[in-house]
Amino acid sequence: MILLDTDILTLFFSGHSRVVDRHRRAADEVAITSVTRIETLQGRFAAVLKAADGAGTLRAQEQLRHTEYELRAFRVIPFDARAAAEFDRLRQDKKLKKIGRADLLIACIALAHRATLVTRNRRHFRPVPGLTLDDWTA
Repeated sequence: MILLDTDILTLFFSGHSRVVDRHRRAADEVAITSVTRIETLQGRFAAVLKAADGAGTLRAQEQLRHTEYELRAFRVIPFDARAAAEFDRLRQDKKLKKIGRADLLIACIALAHRATLVTRNRRHFRPVPGLTLDDWTA
């Protein structure tokens, strides 16, 4: 299984040629984590709530609707009991506190499902032991 981090998912949605090509050629299932879904939608929700005027709110709402539609193309892998066990194990490592909670949750889901995490943010995820990384933009 291949899991797309939020940064790569955003590039996929924007039509980044390398990311779209790698997705097309992927031999394994390509999915996203529940955390990536949350992060993607949080940005859209914030845009709706912070728009300066009615026209901006309408645009932001349309972008939210479009993003919700695009997200349907991906299976969402939840934070489950296996990921929770990984999280409890890894959060004891003080070095991993630097990567942030959302990234740690994504890493735990990837580890629990023995998935490759595709991200441009390799520096953040590299300290996670046993995590397989790839960057489809390189």
